[in-house]
Amino acid sequence: MFATANPLDIGQIRTFFPALSQQVYGSPLVYFDNAATTHKPLSVIHSAQHFYEQDNANVHRGMHSLAARSTMALEQTRLAVQKFLHAPEIESIVFTSGTTESINLIAATYGAMEVGEGDEVLISEMEHHANLIPWQQLCKKKKAILKVIPIDDTGQLNLTDLDRWITTRTKIVALSYVSNTLGTINPIKNIIDKAHQKGAVVVIDGAQAVAHLPIDVVALDCDFFVFSAHKLYGLTGLGFLYGKKKWLEWMPPYKTGGGMVKQVTLTEAVYQDVPYKFEAGTPPLAAIVSFLEVLKFVSSIGYAKLAAHETTLLCYTLAGLARMPEVKLVGTAVHKIGIISFNVRNMHHLDVGLFLDAKGIAVRTGHCCTQPLMQRLGIEGVVRVSFALYNTIEEIDLFLEALQQIIHKERHEHGKNTTQDY
Repeated sequence: MFATANPLDIGQIRTFFPALSQQVYGSPLVYFDNAATTHKPLSVIHSAQHFYEQDNANVHRGMHSLAARSTMALEQTRLAVQKFLHAPEIESIVFTSGTTESINLIAATYGAMEVGEGDEVLISEMEHHANLIPWQQLCKKKKAILKVIPIDDTGQLNLTDLDRWITTRTKIVALSYVSNTLGTINPIKNIIDKAHQKGAVVVIDGAQAVAHLPIDVVALDCDFFVFSAHKLYGLTGLGFLYGKKKWLEWMPPYKTGGGMVKQVTLTEAVYQDVPYKFEAGTPPLAAIVSFLEVLKFVSSIGYAKLAAHETTLLCYTLAGLARMPEVKLVGTAVHKIGIISFNVRNMHHLDVGLFLDAKGIAVRTGHCCTQPLMQRLGIEGVVRVSFALYNTIEEIDLFLEALQQIIHKERHEHGKNTTQDY
């Protein structure tokens, strides 16, 4: 699992998140859908509010004071993200609308220029649709081959024959650092090294990793790393793309318009240098400016404490679920973050989710934007519980008690055999 550290003061931390103090259907909110989006601390909310109240102006355009303050705040966040990722150059950090746009940008620029007929793009069976469909469409357009690394029954990548999957025809390897459905932490450093030996570039979907694992893009030596602000206590509508500067300089713009050009005539345009040539139009300014507060907040806690707390929650929940023979876990990798997916015997996952919601417990149900993974596992969907730094053992007890109630009710009303197959 993770290294231990001094415990967090969860009671104090929860006071920073106003959304957690509400009730749902008369019960205290238990929010276990953090893999979908996290709640926002007051410092982030207040930062966005302050921007609109005091500094609201477009960036890289005006000469007046508000425009200067807005531009300075945006670039301070870019610098902070560079340090957060341990990126070598600030020019390597591009603002996007999210992980989805970041991956589409790479596929539509680098992918369109580099991938040709008969070339290969490699993904895995556990990918989120955002890291599948852009490559699927690219391969169709280019008459390239989309190859897929399989998983085993525990939800881990089957890498016993990695040379079979990464060949000299492989141009791009695009993998999630952490599975959004299974919680599996993939051994991406080994894969990156193998891909580079064969001349391929590597795109890492870090959407589920950044709230749980420290990121060092230089140590990983990935070519691209992408994530979304709202998975890490930031606002929605903002994403980040790290790319090695040599690739970003070589790639053409993804979108065109204001802010990404140096000079324009009716027939020609000269584009800005990186990263600005990829930032057409007005960016989500309040989200960008307030993300600086996110990084300060996470840094003040530290990933060692985050990991220790998450390990406690994960192990406690797994122990509780192990006492329920009707529960079948989906994804049992040894190395995983605080994501648990499961099904309940003889019950539809949506029914389980609705029952839990009636108790004020928010979980994710369905295919979790990983339909090919569901097909591989032979199921329609799952119930997914995902933790954040503000979750508690007491909340897990409420969840386990509610889940036991629905299992007891199903057993009592329908007399289901608890030894029946799933």
